[in-house]
Amino acid sequence: MTRSAQKLSRLGLSLGLALATCAPAMAMPMASLPAAPPAVGLPQLQNQVSCPALQQRVRAHLGPEIGVWSVTVADGNGRLLADVNGLRPRVPASNQKLVSSAFALDRLGPDYRLTTRLWRLPDGTLRLTGEGDPDLDLPQLQRFAQLALGSGGGPGLPGANVRLELAEEPPQAWWPQGWHPEDRAYAYGAPITRLAITSNAIDMAVANPPGRLQRLLTRTLTSQGGRNVQLAMVSSLAPLPEGSVLLHEEPSAPMHNLLSLANSESHNFTAEVLLRQASGTWSLPQSRQAALQWLRAQGLPTEGVVVMGGSGLDRGDRLTSRLLAGLLLRMAQHPFGSNYIASMAVAGRRGTLRNLYKGTSLDGRLHAKTGTLTGVRSISGVLDTTDGPRYVSLISNGAGSPNTTIGRVLRDVQIVSLCQPPA
Repeated sequence: MTRSAQKLSRLGLSLGLALATCAPAMAMPMASLPAAPPAVGLPQLQNQVSCPALQQRVRAHLGPEIGVWSVTVADGNGRLLADVNGLRPRVPASNQKLVSSAFALDRLGPDYRLTTRLWRLPDGTLRLTGEGDPDLDLPQLQRFAQLALGSGGGPGLPGANVRLELAEEPPQAWWPQGWHPEDRAYAYGAPITRLAITSNAIDMAVANPPGRLQRLLTRTLTSQGGRNVQLAMVSSLAPLPEGSVLLHEEPSAPMHNLLSLANSESHNFTAEVLLRQASGTWSLPQSRQAALQWLRAQGLPTEGVVVMGGSGLDRGDRLTSRLLAGLLLRMAQHPFGSNYIASMAVAGRRGTLRNLYKGTSLDGRLHAKTGTLTGVRSISGVLDTTDGPRYVSLISNGAGSPNTTIGRVLRDVQIVSLCQPPA
């Protein structure tokens, strides 16, 4: 029984008792309330394939490479229209971002912003704390420097000595262990830190983010009249002393921008930060566990699923196409579902799909997340059809021409007559 039905039942019972007490003995009995309506539940992804025609076509497209593919297609009612190796765990590449971004949106909400803050401690020392804003840049740094000079490094010493602490993660936590060493030199493999100017990347990854930040701050403070600038690193876990005062904070762009960075532009740094913030800890082992527990709480099939990070750059990640299709179906019913779908790339229009499927039937009709690693190609998202949305996930771990196969499967999914009973 739903909560509203229970309230109505209690109301009817109390009214009935009151009237029975006041009415004469021969009064007609009150009409009983109608039976409570059945509970309304969210669509659940079914376990049995219900569209043999589409299933046959998908298998034909996969051909002799069927063993390296996982493909799942579902409709808005949760019907499993096609499924090939849907429960076999695969390396998902950047399709992993669909998990971390959904987790973050559910936990933090669409208005959430990452925040970088400047504090004055009781002894006059200043401390800069952050949450990994991917767009933190020199203008914000200059504002922090001006405020540091204005408050000075101690009582009665404006613009003179500046003692500033930078709260940061230890170097061993900057990269997930499963990131290939060669990836860490490139901008897409930049280290994950709390105080990350331009996401710790220029043309290539910044190897020592705190060192760069110290140089930039020292230069900025000195150019604005600071003398005897003393910068020190402290652990991000170090608590703020009692009596610390917040001087200034710089918020990031709102969640919908962060989601778009992660899903449409496939920004690894942002996806990793979202995973950590959603779990409430920058301890990656704890963040991984929190994300996996969240997936289980959504009623999704998690057998064989491994969450190693938020971006998909870790080769230890394992997802199934059945889980991804189920996640997409779940998020379509979520209160913030429109934010989630809008964050994805669009075929022929935006993000990592801007140059794919232009001029085809998929152009503008597919909102999806792409994924690419050596030997891995994946795409999962929502395909608009004349019969409503289709939730699709395709993961290849070793196919020869995966893009061609993906296009053929998606175009067949658009043929809705394959899955409709004859008139």
